[in-house]
Amino acid sequence: MKLGVFTVLFNNKSFEEMLDYVKDAGVEAIELGTGKYPGIKHCNPDELLENPQKLKEFKQAIEKRGLVISGLSCHGNPLSPDKQLAKVSHESYVKSVQLAEKLDVKVVNCFSGTPGDHEGAKYPNWPVAPWPDEYSQILNWQWNEKLIPYWKEWGKFAESHNVTVALELHGGFLVHSPATILRLREAVGDVMGANLDPSHLWWQGIDPVAAIKILGKQNAIHHFHAKDTYIDQENVNMYGLLDMQGYHRMQSRAWNFRTVGYGHDLKTWSDIISALRLVGYDHVISIEHEDGLMSIEEGFEKAVNNLKSVLIKEPLEKMWWV
Repeated sequence: MKLGVFTVLFNNKSFEEMLDYVKDAGVEAIELGTGKYPGIKHCNPDELLENPQKLKEFKQAIEKRGLVISGLSCHGNPLSPDKQLAKVSHESYVKSVQLAEKLDVKVVNCFSGTPGDHEGAKYPNWPVAPWPDEYSQILNWQWNEKLIPYWKEWGKFAESHNVTVALELHGGFLVHSPATILRLREAVGDVMGANLDPSHLWWQGIDPVAAIKILGKQNAIHHFHAKDTYIDQENVNMYGLLDMQGYHRMQSRAWNFRTVGYGHDLKTWSDIISALRLVGYDHVISIEHEDGLMSIEEGFEKAVNNLKSVLIKEPLEKMWWV
């Protein structure tokens, strides 16, 4: 396994300044934003796809520092009823896949998307209960008429470019749990997998170790985000886990994102790393820092130090004691 970082943390730095900073911090891999929510600060697909010389220089800047790219990330909502948002999200995905092939990057990270509740809807609709029955009807329509058809077509597109799709299991989107990514994978194929982020599993009440074992049995983990979540049970009793307060309301929220080791202890994180090794995941552990109590630099550095203490890096050729 390699230690990496999602570089949107450092959008205040130029591309090469960012590379030097993360290299000096002990990181071996970078995950680059290529559109929509992550932006294109460090990796502009249009620029790189249109200019072979710039693409060559871009690759050389990364390689000369001994770094690799773990994935290109273009999180958006290609199924949104907002036609402009859907268009931009889709175009970012298409360009990210094309660029990934040219960079020999095997993974594009994104969201599954969430449509509205009918063709004329104005906003996305994320049903979270099967009753009253109209919620189940909405969900069935979303899957059968929107989600599966979209990814059948655009999953094949990724496959044709030798790229896999890693959907982040994120609340608010139709694919948000082991069951939902496996359902879509069954309909579309093995090109689809998870960008597994424990922080979004914890607040849904899902044990990340169990999720890793479930998905790992089907080789359905394509990428991994290292981010923590603190659950405040007193606030859960008031607001529930589907807490809609803004992230800035940290004192009253039921849960908050934390940097690695500040929501769950390092024993929990060592169990997560061990589970990943157990199921054969040997790609990058990519730090994503969204901790409202720490600066970017401090949160990142603490995540690096904590993960270095639990990361399993060397391959085990044989069990010497057997």
